[in-house]
Amino acid sequence: MTRAWVGVVSRAHVLRGVEGGFAQFCHGKRLPLEKMSVGDWLVYYSPRTEMRGGEQLRAFTALGRVHGARTVPFDMGGGFVPYRRDVRFERAASEVPLATLGQSLDFIRSNPHWGMLARRGHFEINLEDLRTIAAAMGVSAG
Repeated sequence: MTRAWVGVVSRAHVLRGVEGGFAQFCHGKRLPLEKMSVGDWLVYYSPRTEMRGGEQLRAFTALGRVHGARTVPFDMGGGFVPYRRDVRFERAASEVPLATLGQSLDFIRSNPHWGMLARRGHFEINLEDLRTIAAAMGVSAG
């Protein structure tokens, strides 16, 4: 069964992942990546433009499907070895401000304090929410 996930990552880091065809979040932790299966959907939500600081953004910034079956470590230097997973991103997807979707998303309506979900860095959403986000981004997720 196909599932849908939200990864919470700064826009700058999302753009690196889209360019490289990989997902990485939760400070490089392995477990969140391993919850996903090949064929699952991943949509990135970016609260800010940069990880430390930057401007407030609050937008969905990328959408793709898990492609790689394995979670692999990647040495970024300086002793930082985060885990990554291959994802095929929809290059035509446009950035969409959360405010334009707001109450049309079940995960927001059913969680008045949904920001606590976002603090986890990675959480599951239903496929209807995914389709709503994808349509707003100008792509199909179905």
